[in-house]
Amino acid sequence: MSDDTTNRGPQDRSRIAMGEDYEVRYWTAELGVSADELRQAVDAVGNSAAAVRAHLNRGSH
Repeated sequence: MSDDTTNRGPQDRSRIAMGEDYEVRYWTAELGVSADELRQAVDAVGNSAAAVRAHLNRGSH
């Protein structure tokens, strides 16, 4: 079942859906990275938001 973008209920913020433009926009703003950086992080560690956040934080120190 695909996402219903008209349904504005609670979002699953534990996963990053790279196939959804609004998700990419949210996560790039939330994490302060470009779409390419976000895609590279998801490719490296999977779509878990916690794993992506940890991966990006490791690279910034």
